[in-house]
Amino acid sequence: MTRLQLLGLAVATAFFATASAHAEGDKAAGRKLIYTCAGCHGVPGYTNAYPQYPVPKIAGQNEQYIINALHGYQSGGRTHPTMDAQAQSLSDTDIQNIAAYLSSLAK
Repeated sequence: MTRLQLLGLAVATAFFATASAHAEGDKAAGRKLIYTCAGCHGVPGYTNAYPQYPVPKIAGQNEQYIINALHGYQSGGRTHPTMDAQAQSLSDTDIQNIAAYLSSLAK
């Protein structure tokens, strides 16, 4: 095999390993964890008090987007006082489980 083929194989293997890691979230466990999320994200037409903006619906959202968003709140890359606090209480497994459950729901 040439070096280019080996590099391509290594990249493909890493991609599939990463993709399967996100697909392993436990939807049943995630369902138990989202009770707090539903208080804002599950209310039709709900808006944040200040600054005023519509609270996004997260049911049916892309799994990787949810994972990235929660990690962003944990790291400070994304900021919102309530979400910062919520994300800090979650483990990586919790985040994967929540993302697996929410992404499985219909929009």
